[in-house]
Amino acid sequence: MGAIFRRETLSYFTSPIGYIYLAAFYAFSAFSFTSNSLRYGTTKMDGMFQQLMIILIVLIPILTMRTLSEEKKNKTDQCLLTAPVGLGGIVVGKFLAAFLIFLLGIAITLVYAVVISAFAAPEWSVILGNFVGLVLVGAAFVAVGIFCSSLTENQVVSAVISFIALIALYMLTTIGDVIPADFIERLMPDLGAVPRTLITEAVVAAVIAGIFFVSGKKAGVIVIGFIAMLIFGLFAAKGELVPTIFEKLSFWERYVGFTYGLFDLSNALFFISAAVVFLFLTVRVLEKRRWA
Repeated sequence: MGAIFRRETLSYFTSPIGYIYLAAFYAFSAFSFTSNSLRYGTTKMDGMFQQLMIILIVLIPILTMRTLSEEKKNKTDQCLLTAPVGLGGIVVGKFLAAFLIFLLGIAITLVYAVVISAFAAPEWSVILGNFVGLVLVGAAFVAVGIFCSSLTENQVVSAVISFIALIALYMLTTIGDVIPADFIERLMPDLGAVPRTLITEAVVAAVIAGIFFVSGKKAGVIVIGFIAMLIFGLFAAKGELVPTIFEKLSFWERYVGFTYGLFDLSNALFFISAAVVFLFLTVRVLEKRRWA
């Protein structure tokens, strides 16, 4: 893993990607800092941190687009897949390298805080809370980008897929709000005495179970299917399923609290879990490719 990490980190500075990412992030963050803090002579930086999340949705796909897609295009992925190091170590090494570049980018926000402190006393606890929140959401974003990169050998396609995925994760609450609360009733035909929600539960459970079956986790099929049916049953009858779940999974809803200095452990664990899940899915994609 160490060798992969060093190789990937070096590759960001032997190609334009690392420089483009850092230059773009520094430029956008400086503009945001100027327009949100310096312009109004305030020590608050929450507006800047909120905008930085949107900036990362655009830049993270650029940072991660070549992570695995380039290996596949150049056929060097076969060397990685047959290397003595585990696939988990390969994925984590690539993740840490991209995450390091990401950290080099957001470190500039601490410099902005120091600039503000030269004129007034900022709320350091709030600023550090913002910074921690950005680190957590960045880790999840990078993991999503690496997963998308594992799905194709085309870097541009990888970046587009990653961008769409991040936009969707960012806007889940909005998407959930525009879906009618009674959409389940509209989707399901009239089945007489058979409850429509029960049929829908079975469909959702089957889809989720199928995903786990294809990924090789056959032992989790029954458990995941049962949990899906239980959760779906709790909300579907009230028409609250989509808005509730979408809100809970929305990256924006989980992140915005940090920008106000509110540290919620559940939100921190959410982003850590999201990063772990997408890295796990990346490993599963590589495992299927190894035995294909």
